[in-house]
Amino acid sequence: MEYTIAFPSCSPHLPAEWALQSGVQLTWPHAQTDWAYLLDEVEHCFANIAREIAAREKLLIVTPEPESVKKQIAATVNMENVRFATCPTNDTWARDHGAITLLDADGPTLLDFTFNGWGLKFAADKDNQITRHLAETGALHGRYANRLGFVLEGGSIESDGMGTLLTTSECLLSPNRNGQMNKAGIEEYLRSAFHLQRVLWLDHGYLAGDDTDSHIDTLARFCSADTIAYVQCTDTRDEHYPALQLMEEQLKTFRTAEGAPYRLLPLPMPDAIVADGERLPATYANFLIMNEAVLYPTYGQPENDARAREVLREAFPKHEVIGIDCQVLIRQHGSLHCVTMQYPAGVLA
Repeated sequence: MEYTIAFPSCSPHLPAEWALQSGVQLTWPHAQTDWAYLLDEVEHCFANIAREIAAREKLLIVTPEPESVKKQIAATVNMENVRFATCPTNDTWARDHGAITLLDADGPTLLDFTFNGWGLKFAADKDNQITRHLAETGALHGRYANRLGFVLEGGSIESDGMGTLLTTSECLLSPNRNGQMNKAGIEEYLRSAFHLQRVLWLDHGYLAGDDTDSHIDTLARFCSADTIAYVQCTDTRDEHYPALQLMEEQLKTFRTAEGAPYRLLPLPMPDAIVADGERLPATYANFLIMNEAVLYPTYGQPENDARAREVLREAFPKHEVIGIDCQVLIRQHGSLHCVTMQYPAGVLA
């Protein structure tokens, strides 16, 4: 398979997730995280994700307990592709505390934004130190750029690699993130930080039980510069129906940089999953694009799981599409994309 970057490689840009990768980060669960009561189950899920990543790319595992993790995965994971970084962690959501990589002619720049526990909902003091630690110890290669004056999670932004950013108003305009700035100021900051041509603001869409204030990676995802996969709700009795219908209508109004409508691919809405009386934010939009594969979450719903796979196969015809049971991940209100962070070529040794 050949990989190309359509955006001029000499120009600073935020690469799309499908740009050539050097590897993926996982921040491993342990007994001092919120996973303590589900530790065996979530370690099994992480091991399955690690197996699929390391079979194809480098895998960086961040953990305070590397020897323990090695014992968990040595029998099933290609350890030649695994690298460990030892440091304290609060939790496991690498998408939101991981470095966001900018590329230009001089190589990668590792942008380190503040992660404040999704608007001060949860402790994040240790997780907010991870990116600096990885850069200082050489686990990540690239110029370190301190952007800690701005709160931003990787799950809240989608790049087409061509200068367009897709995000949600609900998240980026949250008063507990960058409440001192208005929408115009935040958009100008994003344009400057990521060398963008434009920002597409999605004003509708949510998932019950979501702690992130509607991260874009739970709702709508770029699959190419002209294709967006999104969560569609067709059940008028579902609580999500009104908001997701409005989201779908707004997506239809969006245009590519060339002025054409996007090719929109609807993903199914999982059947309601409830734990302790609370509906959990299960979504098929939370998939990870790798060099030759797409890993997507499944939820023990054969018909919906299979339909999601077919949509993703349509979106990524040259990729292998692999489902991983993520029912345990949504017990902590996240899914597969949330626990991973991909790094472009040149970042992981």
